[in-house]
Amino acid sequence: MRMMLRAVMDTKQTNELTDMARVKEIWGRILGRLEPEAAYFGPHQGCRSCVIVFDMQDSAQLPVLLEPLFHELGAQVEIQPCMNKDDLMRGLQEAAKEH
Repeated sequence: MRMMLRAVMDTKQTNELTDMARVKEIWGRILGRLEPEAAYFGPHQGCRSCVIVFDMQDSAQLPVLLEPLFHELGAQVEIQPCMNKDDLMRGLQEAAKEH
């Protein structure tokens, strides 16, 4: 299922990651596990943040996917199902059959 993850990182905790090689390694591992369809990074309410769209096959993946965000980046995380325009059109077509 296509999921959208929003994470807002703790500024103090991420500022302490002054070694850019370490930052690249953390994000490389996170993005490697998520294999995102899309990933966007930028500020949100004065903090580092990201929005990542990825496919989740099983809810048991949540701990593996999210713990690095919590532990290493001090992130506040939201995750929810989402659709792209093709999904929406297919869903609307199916919904029309019900009526």
